[in-house]
Amino acid sequence: MHLRFKLLGGLIALALLVACRTTPSAPPLPSLTIDPSEVSVSGLSSGGFMAVQAHVAYSATFKRGAGVVAGGPYYCSEGSLANAIGRCMAHSGDIQIPSLVNITNDWATGNLIDPVSNLGTSKVYLFSGTADNTVKAAVMDDLQTYYGSFVPVANTFHKNAIPSGHAMITDDFGGNCATTAPPFINDCDFDLAGEMLKHLYGRLNPRNNGKLSGSLTAFDQRAFVSGHGMATTGWVYIPQACAAGATCKLHVVFHGCKQNTATVDQQFVLNAGYNRWADTNNIVVLYPQTSTDAPNGCWDWWGYDSANFARKSGPQLAAVKAMVTRLSGAAATLPSPLGVK
Repeated sequence: MHLRFKLLGGLIALALLVACRTTPSAPPLPSLTIDPSEVSVSGLSSGGFMAVQAHVAYSATFKRGAGVVAGGPYYCSEGSLANAIGRCMAHSGDIQIPSLVNITNDWATGNLIDPVSNLGTSKVYLFSGTADNTVKAAVMDDLQTYYGSFVPVANTFHKNAIPSGHAMITDDFGGNCATTAPPFINDCDFDLAGEMLKHLYGRLNPRNNGKLSGSLTAFDQRAFVSGHGMATTGWVYIPQACAAGATCKLHVVFHGCKQNTATVDQQFVLNAGYNRWADTNNIVVLYPQTSTDAPNGCWDWWGYDSANFARKSGPQLAAVKAMVTRLSGAAATLPSPLGVK
């Protein structure tokens, strides 16, 4: 009997130890009132490539358009890491834009991505720093050429005259403008987030430079994806009016490599510059997150997780699309590729 009590006590102690070590789940992503014509996306580095993938593959969702910082053409890597590092970053070889345009059209015809006609009414803001030696400016020039096949020239703006390194740039936060170092946010006396949002949405109210009225909160990403290089927790900024039921816009932001919350904590989601514009303009900002299982915390833009990475069925893209659907007030239906890997 004494031994039984000792065993029972040991089991209880073990259960308590496991319970104490278990990280509580973040709350679920809420359902809000989002205007479906006012959804857009942006991203830096691997997040820039991911923003292009989201914009092109789900053009019926990201109708407002895309902001791309140090990214490149859709399906630039064609599933090859060598292509990704070479022609798509260092521009060590020519990027075959006509071929990528043909692939885009073929996939749209086959319903692997949304119809390219959706892109004709969207807007695109491109940014490349002259001191960026990670993704060469010539790659962004090729992205502009690629978009020229689908987006009216008047709807595209390319800012490429600031001597910034490989980073998200702001007008009041971060490291020296020309550096390329964590957390990859540089103070270049230029409000990039604000300029992107103004190009995508038109005239906006002035940003809130004081205490924000809304809330930046974590949410449980496991409702949308398990594994596939995605973290268990994402982040979302919700202005007070949007939480109270107002009809709002939605902007999705993809962080860069080595820039997720697992690596740089909340520095990007707090200081990239989006939230203060969102606060005064009823823009919900979604910050999906990769995990430490993703190579360097990068988004899948060369096929490390799935051969379908650039299509609607790509696990990471489909997960983010499901997040947008949930935020927009509808039940998210997840395609089969989102199973555990």
